[in-house]
Amino acid sequence: MELDRDKKDKKGRFIVIVLDGFGIGSMNDTEKVRPEDRESNTLRSILKDFPDMKLPNMEKLGLMNAYGMESEQMKYSVSANFGKSELMHFGADTFMGHQEIMGTLPKKPEAHPFQEKVDIVADQLKAHGHKVEVLEKEGLRYILCDDYVTVGDNLEADLGMCYNVTAPLDYISFEKECEIAYLVREVVTVGRVVVFGGTGNTMEDIWNAQETKQGTYIGIASAKSKSYEQGYQCRHLGYGVDKRTQAPTILTDAGITVTLIGKVADIVANDQGRSISCVPTDRCIELTIEAITAMEEGFICTNIQETDLAGHSQSAEVYKKILEKADAGIGKMISLLNERDILLIMADHGNDPSIGHSKHTRECVPILLYKENVYGKHIGTRSTLSDVGASVCEYFGVIPPQNGRSFLDDYLHSSHYVH
Repeated sequence: MELDRDKKDKKGRFIVIVLDGFGIGSMNDTEKVRPEDRESNTLRSILKDFPDMKLPNMEKLGLMNAYGMESEQMKYSVSANFGKSELMHFGADTFMGHQEIMGTLPKKPEAHPFQEKVDIVADQLKAHGHKVEVLEKEGLRYILCDDYVTVGDNLEADLGMCYNVTAPLDYISFEKECEIAYLVREVVTVGRVVVFGGTGNTMEDIWNAQETKQGTYIGIASAKSKSYEQGYQCRHLGYGVDKRTQAPTILTDAGITVTLIGKVADIVANDQGRSISCVPTDRCIELTIEAITAMEEGFICTNIQETDLAGHSQSAEVYKKILEKADAGIGKMISLLNERDILLIMADHGNDPSIGHSKHTRECVPILLYKENVYGKHIGTRSTLSDVGASVCEYFGVIPPQNGRSFLDDYLHSSHYVH
């Protein structure tokens, strides 16, 4: 819908901070779809070990309201704008979680060992003029394309859910490698095709990283390939993900500035915007503050990955320390905002450090909103993370993404927002 001029002039900055893996309780469907997660609750596990944890900024923004109970040191906030969201994507995945946040309607992937797809992938690559060799080890097959690009199982994720496209980038460009990966993506239905490589390594390093698992899966072990050591580049190609229907592409097509910081920069398409890869929490916060200061209008999304890494390491202590760093950073961000800006704190799934396994957990996540002079709004339980992307698009007055429903008009003062 066309906006009148005075409403257009009310745009500001919309900042989304994703605390990777910070869940607040298992989803109702876990009993059926992920029974190992049915008792998961990331925040509860951290508070059990550290009941004195204090996160004053998130407390004020309604963390305990979204969680549904108080702790020794953190109480409900009467002024908070808060809610929570379920995950619409299948499982509990950072990549698909962020695609969902940006407005993608999750499409259920299939799990297949690469053995089942070798021939169809080989035929696809040959049909597009590529040189293809089918290699075999221990009775398992995988592909070498154009002498330097291997295609096989991803051995780090849930087996059968991802394929890796790997190459030493001193011998073939990342762009050429990506062209091959896109052709693979067209004919397979697994959740992700991960294309990556680095400089300084050789095909000998790639061959030395060959591994098999369970007599069914074969691929290049990414860490052993030495791809991470120098000049690392990576792109994740998701099943059913169309960047044209996501918030960053919609916004930049409309001339609106988009900055992605942290892991989100590696996994969400932002061709016309600025994407900054970063892991350390302090640096992610610093970069976010720099981005806020540098722009008067635009969208910023930052992923704080070290919370998720703490969950994987099953350390509630490390998790607590990272949350405290993030909370302090959130306080600094709030001090920079004006009456037109929105700050939203959320997560993409859970990662309970005490559940008994080191994988992500299928949990609801908090939605905490800050906007000057807007208080005490409950946005309810959202059925999809895409409601965030839809809200971002509505705020800037652009077309909506593929999925999601904005909560701005329904739950906040509509006069502050464009329609």
